[in-house]
Amino acid sequence: MDFDIVIHDGEIATTEGTAKGCIGIKDGRIAAVAETIPGGARRIDAGGRIVMPGGIETHAHIAQESSSGVMTADDYLSGSISAAFGGNSSFIPFAAQQRGQSVDDVIATYDARGARSVIDYSYHLIISDPTEKVLHDELPRAFARGITSFKVFMTYDLMNIGDRGMLDILTVARDHGAITMVHAENNDMVKWMNARLADRGLTAPRYHAISRPELAEEEAINRAVQLAKLADASLFIVHVSTAGGAEIVRREQFNGAKLYAETCPQYLSLTRDDLDRPGMEGAKYICSPPLRDAGTQEALWHHIRMGTFVGVNSDHAPYRADATGKFLNGAEAPYPKISNGMPGIQLRLPWLFSEGVLKGRITLEQFVGLGSTNAARVFGCTTKGRIAPGMDADIAIWNPDTRYTVTVADQHDNMDYTPLEGAELTGRPEIVMTRGAVIVENGVLKATEGQGRFFGRAPVDDRARPGAPVKEFDPGQNFGTELR
Repeated sequence: MDFDIVIHDGEIATTEGTAKGCIGIKDGRIAAVAETIPGGARRIDAGGRIVMPGGIETHAHIAQESSSGVMTADDYLSGSISAAFGGNSSFIPFAAQQRGQSVDDVIATYDARGARSVIDYSYHLIISDPTEKVLHDELPRAFARGITSFKVFMTYDLMNIGDRGMLDILTVARDHGAITMVHAENNDMVKWMNARLADRGLTAPRYHAISRPELAEEEAINRAVQLAKLADASLFIVHVSTAGGAEIVRREQFNGAKLYAETCPQYLSLTRDDLDRPGMEGAKYICSPPLRDAGTQEALWHHIRMGTFVGVNSDHAPYRADATGKFLNGAEAPYPKISNGMPGIQLRLPWLFSEGVLKGRITLEQFVGLGSTNAARVFGCTTKGRIAPGMDADIAIWNPDTRYTVTVADQHDNMDYTPLEGAELTGRPEIVMTRGAVIVENGVLKATEGQGRFFGRAPVDDRARPGAPVKEFDPGQNFGTELR
């Protein structure tokens, strides 16, 4: 075969293992993987490098308005470029429905925004207004297009849809093979804590750390799982930040629940002490759930090693530290009025490689799974996330030895800070490809605006998770009644 590109002499890394070899690419697809491959219109020497599937970032807020109307700093051009420099070949940001908005309008809006991307993209829908029309008319159309995941909230008054709303959405998702993602925090527990702190005048950024208790996350995770079990639906818990929450996920997975979860680099690298920086510097570290402590970090690393989490994703929520973002409500705004979130899409994989693989916390094979392959499996990216013949040539070639200091100047997002400023890291991608096209090479952007394509996704594959039996739905125990 006459290959367009041959990557040779690299250490090919997959979730199953590593081996030295070559990859032949033709028409944007991987056409061959072998010990040696001759020819190629272009030959890329990957000697001394690691060749792995390009990252799939599945938790990012790009060109998205918050429920209070604040637009993120990154659009699909800057956000995708930043993702590419971090070793990602594709991503699945959120497309957010506002109250009263149709899902059709949401998708049309994000199609226009997404058209600027330099990497391939899909969407998770955020559903905040699950009317009958949304549930039974609009969502099925979205599923048919391959948008097979969406997110709901158990907190924030403008986003919280309540337990009944969650059951309705979980049921529709189950019927169409979709997976429901959930931000799990108990809304009333958070509001109760906020009121107590406000009554005492405790509104500096550091108090955000205690305004959203660990118990609020743990209770909501447990409740979300029970709701999903009742509906016999697939559930994905986003940004788990507590040891107790991770333990609930582990226990319920062991019992057969159709349950998946992620955590994020900020919960492994930062602590609540970062919120206590001088002046309003702590505002840069406000995110929800909040940063925890060093003991929690160790517990989360343990769960990563043991397979509780299928991904470590950025939750990239870029709000600049100025009046357009964090301080939209004033330079001295109380913490509940400070925009919630931190950037991190470019540093997700380099940080995880340096702090995870090179420090012996996870294996290289686990890194490939956490950064790409698991996401492809859970979210139905059938042609991405693996190095095998027939797959999209979404590939990242990493130099495992490069040492560097993180600075905001080296980031490619539209932010004015990085929470990892000054961190010393080792290892970074040198070449990144999307469908065989080199989009980043040795620190230079090679892609053009709009080069990325929207990709539809398959229904969730739950064959490995049987679900948890519910007696009330068993005709043998409920007088022969069929309720599913």
